Amino acid sequence: MPQLRTNTCGDALAYQLRARGHVGAASRWTPLRGGRTNRLWQVSRPHGDIVIKLFTGPSNNPLFPNDPASEILALQHLETQGIAPRFVDHFQVGSDTCLVYEHLPGQGWQAGAAKVAELLYRVHQLPPPQNLRRAANGSLALQHQTRTILAACPKPRARDLHMLAPTEHASGNGPSRFLHGDPVPANIIAHTETLRLIDWQCPATGDPCEDISIFLSPAMQVTYRGAVLRTKEVDAFLTAYPDQQVIKRYHRLAPWYHWRMAAYCLWQECRGDPVARRAGAAEIDALQASIAAQEDAVYSV
Repeated sequence: MPQLRTNTCGDALAYQLRARGHVGAASRWTPLRGGRTNRLWQVSRPHGDIVIKLFTGPSNNPLFPNDPASEILALQHLETQGIAPRFVDHFQVGSDTCLVYEHLPGQGWQAGAAKVAELLYRVHQLPPPQNLRRAANGSLALQHQTRTILAACPKPRARDLHMLAPTEHASGNGPSRFLHGDPVPANIIAHTETLRLIDWQCPATGDPCEDISIFLSPAMQVTYRGAVLRTKEVDAFLTAYPDQQVIKRYHRLAPWYHWRMAAYCLWQECRGDPVARRAGAAEIDALQASIAAQEDAVYSV
């Protein structure tokens, strides 16, 4: 039986899972380490392992919401697409939501950026379910979101990042597509020679550049893999993504996405994340490089 905040909650979760036919007395529970916000277990069963995901209340995360209703909606929407794990069930345990879905054996992504580009493009081509949040779309929206994140950080540190803000705005908004919202390496599983996306607790509709920026983010790569992507890996991703108009837009918006992620890393650092300072430094390096690349492009015309 899982060990939760109280024995009563643990008993209630195990009871409901048994009553709904998902586990038996001999089922083996293994805690999963991937979740940074929620509690997860892999439960072994003769007819296929499942994942038990217990959402532990609302999140105040300014970039990655933690919404069980959205994850349920996304998994049900993707049931026949071969992109996400199969939805099994959901129910309430007191004030918490429990989600049950099939376990996908495999490892978190480590190599093969072109395959990730193809996977994200598949998601972006699907019609989104209704009632998803809308991701920031366009440089003005990214600017506003970043300033909001910095407003929640200590003023001296926030002031330093304000000084690094991009100045060149990209005109207009991008297309509105179905987004995973958090395609970091740990959420991309190599499963039976294919890639699948897990942890759909912050899906959205918006510019495909949102997903692209999060996967390519040096900070997210440092956080989940320990190192930024090499230049040839970034190039492989950008070349493999089938819609090159989206990639051109990403290049124009890249400084804004890097600035926002640097602000997010500061927000995380101020809340005790041990990796956030190093991740933020990598993102600032990318921010400065992307601004320099845009300036070089202007001067070369």
